[in-house]
Amino acid sequence: MAWLYLGVAGLLEVAWATLMKESHGFTKLAPTALMAVAMVGSFWLLALAMRSLPLGTAYAIWTGIGAVGAFLVGIAMMGEPVTAGRLLSAALLLAGMIGLKLTSGH
Repeated sequence: MAWLYLGVAGLLEVAWATLMKESHGFTKLAPTALMAVAMVGSFWLLALAMRSLPLGTAYAIWTGIGAVGAFLVGIAMMGEPVTAGRLLSAALLLAGMIGLKLTSGH
């Protein structure tokens, strides 16, 4: 169950990061409020996952999901550039997360 909590926490991290961008520096109420809800949910699920997963593994995968997810949202929804270097960097983050999962012992 911890891995499910961690995955959903990571997706909520992508959501709150995206909503933070959409809040335009906290000047738009709706995205700001939704961001706060997503942030609380993300931290809560991360805390639940950390009950049984190692700190370093859980935190690195949580931030990795957020980083790669925000990267993909930036490309798909915000017109951010797609370059070989950016794709390779995101792939390396993903490889690191997979490595941590496979070697975590959980």
